[in-house]
Amino acid sequence: NVKHILSEIRCIKDFIGRVAVRMVQSLFRSGFLVRVGHTVLTWVVTLILFLHNTDLRRCEERGELLLPALFFLLVLLSVLLYFTVSLMDPGFVLTDTFKGGQGSDEEMELMIPQPSIPRLRRCGFCLLQQPMRAKHCKTCKHCVRRFDHHCPWIENCVGERNHRWFVVYLLVQLLALLWALHIALSGISPGLTWDLWFRVNGFLLAALAVVGVFSGVMLLLLGCHLYLVSINCTTWEFMSRHRISYLKNCGGEENPFDRGVFCNLWDFFCICRTVMWEQVYQKNATELNEF
Repeated sequence: NVKHILSEIRCIKDFIGRVAVRMVQSLFRSGFLVRVGHTVLTWVVTLILFLHNTDLRRCEERGELLLPALFFLLVLLSVLLYFTVSLMDPGFVLTDTFKGGQGSDEEMELMIPQPSIPRLRRCGFCLLQQPMRAKHCKTCKHCVRRFDHHCPWIENCVGERNHRWFVVYLLVQLLALLWALHIALSGISPGLTWDLWFRVNGFLLAALAVVGVFSGVMLLLLGCHLYLVSINCTTWEFMSRHRISYLKNCGGEENPFDRGVFCNLWDFFCICRTVMWEQVYQKNATELNEF
């Protein structure tokens, strides 16, 4: 009887352990912990800047609430943009390209192999026809139109539908971080000894370190993405050019989607529609052949 009871207890413990592991894995896969971590870290740092003797606190004491209110609204906007980019559909391919509504006749024509267009391939994971510039994301388990990369910080892919908002988020987040960096520096107080100085400024120094690291990362990311947007290239295409069927045979730095810096930036930020990249590719290829 005792052995039987012990055996049942072990079974129950194993079952609870497996359930707990699955719950933790599910939380990580859904991005819940990442998003909560980002939100908590953002507001903890903001609270530190408001509570210590920084420019924000001094403005509040003088009754000048404009700058504190603007900083708070900028931080709030960065959080809202983070959740917008994190939760929105990046451009998942849910049906075959030739199965869809208006323009299907044109898309069907694009499925016919032509000399100037590399043959579109069928995804080996979701078994759907991949539009040009799409790629399957093993984390999201979907093909994504104009795939850029899968970002673990937002726990979502960056693709055709949310890429512009991702860049806007990077810009707003960078502005908030640089302002926070200035505010944190304004609150550093002198101390008679190193020990006393660290005690007085400990929380501000921790906030300063976090903000400084993230400022550098955001600046680097924003610079890279703006450069890639200006030449109409994605991170995936830039890193894997030699393996992509429609780019590996292009000479040198030739990009069949590049329309010039101004047009590329205009199309990226101002044109909100699904682009048939096969048509753009065919048009540029035809022009190059004629030239």
